Amino acid sequence: MKYTRVLLKLSGEALMGGQQYGIDPERLNDYAEEIAEASKHAQIAIVIGGGNIFRGLQGASKGMDRIQGDYMGMLATVINSMALQSTLQSKGVKTALLSGVFIDRIADSMSSAKAIKLLEEGNVVIIGGGSGNPFFTTDTASALRAVEVRADIILKGTRVDGIYTADPEKDPTATKFDHITYDEAYNKNLKVMDLTAFTLCKENNMPMYVFDMNTKGNLLKVLNGEEIGTLVTK
Repeated sequence: MKYTRVLLKLSGEALMGGQQYGIDPERLNDYAEEIAEASKHAQIAIVIGGGNIFRGLQGASKGMDRIQGDYMGMLATVINSMALQSTLQSKGVKTALLSGVFIDRIADSMSSAKAIKLLEEGNVVIIGGGSGNPFFTTDTASALRAVEVRADIILKGTRVDGIYTADPEKDPTATKFDHITYDEAYNKNLKVMDLTAFTLCKENNMPMYVFDMNTKGNLLKVLNGEEIGTLVTK
């Protein structure tokens, strides 16, 4: 394997599958199968967004307090994390759930030492609750957690096979990057991650690989070093 410890970032929207909101059981099961197989070959930590349930910014745009909205979004990520944990456990995968927000009946609080110990013991470690603070996205949380668990790389699973010059679902002339730097991605306004996440990755020399998570077998291919997406480096 090219990578021995990774942080897998999944969007909440990805869990919707063909639905308009919520969690599609079929998509959840597909992801769990991919992760279960990949966990036999590498240590995997996971951060999931909550956009399929609630986004703080959407609430704020409709007059809701931004801080309250962001905490609601963090709880949405915990719901997604619990769903993935349950599905993985049903497949016999050792799984631990940690959280950036204190929610002790459901998850242990996140700490670097705890997460690393659980990974070394063979657990898939799902980290919900974002960063535990308002005004930070789950992209930033994934960058933070990747640094905290000393991952080799962030694997950003999306529904497209990498980073393009424009949205390939809207622009048929968009071309794909095989490799790009964080500065180039930001300067080209490619919307891969927000600036805070970019800065965390760049300052800590944390690479990221963007790939299509919805194609069966792709997660294991990335772990093997197959070039099927886009590599982002310092």
